[in-house]
Amino acid sequence: MNANPERGEAAIIVAGSPRILRPSFAALVAAEEELGPLFALVERAGEGRLRLTEITGLFWHCLADRGATTRDDMGDAVMALGLARAAAPLRVLLAQILQGSA
Repeated sequence: MNANPERGEAAIIVAGSPRILRPSFAALVAAEEELGPLFALVERAGEGRLRLTEITGLFWHCLADRGATTRDDMGDAVMALGLARAAAPLRVLLAQILQGSA
């Protein structure tokens, strides 16, 4: 299973398994319900004010297939990556939110 950058997908390792983050309409609506307006989320990210819980929440909602993965598993995955490396999949998702698909 590989992420398709043409679809705005990113990959992340969660509990030792590669997982696809897919910013579908349904996933972004769910994220917006929890995190507030997506444009404000993008602005906070650009200003360096995005919180760990927001990154984890966005990743959680964008998981293409959660399976048995818990929200805590996603938080652990973000912490295992560290904020610097978590920025790569975050940038992919934020770009998809701003630009949409071609």
